[in-house]
Amino acid sequence: MSVVAHSTERELFVRHARKEGRSVAMLRAVDHGDSCVVETEVYPVGAANGADPVRPGPYTFANAAQATQFVTEAVEALMVLGCDVQAQ
Repeated sequence: MSVVAHSTERELFVRHARKEGRSVAMLRAVDHGDSCVVETEVYPVGAANGADPVRPGPYTFANAAQATQFVTEAVEALMVLGCDVQAQ
């Protein structure tokens, strides 16, 4: 019997982007110790209210610094597009 330990996983941060009150995207960074993963949810324009988000990725990086840089650049792009981005 094999037991998988997830105790090395640590959520680093979550960023939630909204535009005109509507959710646009969520980015979540998780440190796995030997790598860092950014999970994303995207809420397409025109999708039915309450529809499941699209989940591109996950995006795997060698360390938290690389993942943070990726999320920072994504957040900057979302802000240029008029989104309000908040930490959760």
